[in-house]
Amino acid sequence: MADKSRMQQLQEMLADDPHDATLRYMLAMEYVSQGNDAEAVRCFHELLGMTPDYLPAYMQAGRVLIRLGKDDEARNTFQRGIAVAEQKQDFHARDEMQGLLAELD
Repeated sequence: MADKSRMQQLQEMLADDPHDATLRYMLAMEYVSQGNDAEAVRCFHELLGMTPDYLPAYMQAGRVLIRLGKDDEARNTFQRGIAVAEQKQDFHARDEMQGLLAELD
């Protein structure tokens, strides 16, 4: 696998285990690092559809949506993430998303 890009490696590992939330998050973040925000959002949506309590995906998806000019969708994503963070009692994540949400208003 040494000659393969990180993206290819992640895609191959996901082909073997398509429900691995961490791999899907890593793939989304790889798209972010390459500047492919549309594909990153697609990956985040897939991840959240399969694993709706994966908190980092809400924050990162919201940030990408803001860059894409989709503020309403970002707002909705942050609001859902805040609710999940409260359920999980992850107040740091909740506060970060509340801050990002406040910047949209």
